[in-house]
Amino acid sequence: MAARWAPDSWTRAEARQLPHYPDPAALDAATNTLRNFPPLVFAGEARNLTATLGEVAEGRGFLLQGGDCAESFAEFHPDNIRDTFRVILQMAVVLTFASKQPVVKLGRMAGQFAKPRSADMETVGGVELPSYRGDNVNDIAFTAESRAPDPQRMIRAYSQSAATLNLLRAFAQGGYANLHQVHRWTLDFLGSSAWARRYREMADRIGEALEFMAACGIDPQTVPQLAQTQFYTSHEALLLPFEQAMTRQDSLTGDWYDTSAHFLWLGDRTRFEGSAHIEYLRGIGNPVGIKCGPTLEPDALLRFCDTLNPGRVPGRLTLITRFGHDRIEAALPRLVRAVKREGHPVVWSCDPMHGNTVKAATGYKTRPFDRILAEVRGFFAVHRAEGTHAGGIHAEMTGQNVTECTGGAVDVTEQSLADRYHTHCDPRLNASQSLELAFLLAEMLNEEMRQRQAEAA
Repeated sequence: MAARWAPDSWTRAEARQLPHYPDPAALDAATNTLRNFPPLVFAGEARNLTATLGEVAEGRGFLLQGGDCAESFAEFHPDNIRDTFRVILQMAVVLTFASKQPVVKLGRMAGQFAKPRSADMETVGGVELPSYRGDNVNDIAFTAESRAPDPQRMIRAYSQSAATLNLLRAFAQGGYANLHQVHRWTLDFLGSSAWARRYREMADRIGEALEFMAACGIDPQTVPQLAQTQFYTSHEALLLPFEQAMTRQDSLTGDWYDTSAHFLWLGDRTRFEGSAHIEYLRGIGNPVGIKCGPTLEPDALLRFCDTLNPGRVPGRLTLITRFGHDRIEAALPRLVRAVKREGHPVVWSCDPMHGNTVKAATGYKTRPFDRILAEVRGFFAVHRAEGTHAGGIHAEMTGQNVTECTGGAVDVTEQSLADRYHTHCDPRLNASQSLELAFLLAEMLNEEMRQRQAEAA
């Protein structure tokens, strides 16, 4: 795909946010093992995702990307995978039913183990140790042994990703995603909340529509799309030795693909001129994303677009904005105008999580739901004003009944954060807050559609 590129080209560029492995021979042994493992995803699946995202880039769909901030070995359990999957299904059906647009379902799952850090070292009680960088690098326990980067953890991350993908594929294709099950996707702890009631009312309407379709001879036996769904996986392409080991050449096209996930993205801390991470991503055939924050200048963004998508393939590149609720409407327009002016066919997606992290009086990191919602509203407002498509949402969320983000209809308070604060890194929306966000997103998508129809009239 890219001239003068190889899976190890990144080793000749500047690499930031990578751990220092004390034993290079052990690192080589682990990556050699990974090279002999089967791919987790396939090139054809990645190409299908690119084509589907191309429809979103043209304004004919919406990208729903969500899942864990950082997956962990400790919380690996089929129930946790199922619960996050079905909340994503709930969100997708809300968005599809309300907006009448297809929704691309992309999980931050089956590989989201590595995390960038603001400092290489962490000090607690006068003791300095390497920062926790995710379970595929080191352990969160604050001991010298736990914090030492261990390349064997990549092998365990691969195995957990493979098991997660196996379960996700079974859920997506084996009947769990059947629209006739729409009532059963509601998690028990949502109870009788306002958004749960609204979801049940919508599910009733979907059920009536399905009964009418069945009477007309349209059912899961004749239309398989009613019984299954396409579900893709993604993670930040941060730990480059792992990504290189999972890079394979497609036998059909000869192009290189990262077989660790369908979609990979580039974070704010690794997005710079001469970046090893950009060098790696430019050569793989997967669809890729760029996190776009307050420090990104329009000219630099255009250079990144040219580097990562020189052929201007629709769906190849997603721009994931993360500014904060109080900055998005002032900072985003100049990026949108530059990309629109140059004709790059991108998907615009909003990450309303990372720019809205605060420290509560109780000491916990949290994200106020009203700030998350305010950034999403600002994102839609900018795209309405610029005549571009607000094409996606990128959320850190879980199907578990956690108390990590304050606010929402469930009214998590700063005092209740300690009740069920389980994240390994950043605070996540719980199932109720995620469903509430989906209904509010649907309203914004409908407003965008009404404006388009008015302009076309």
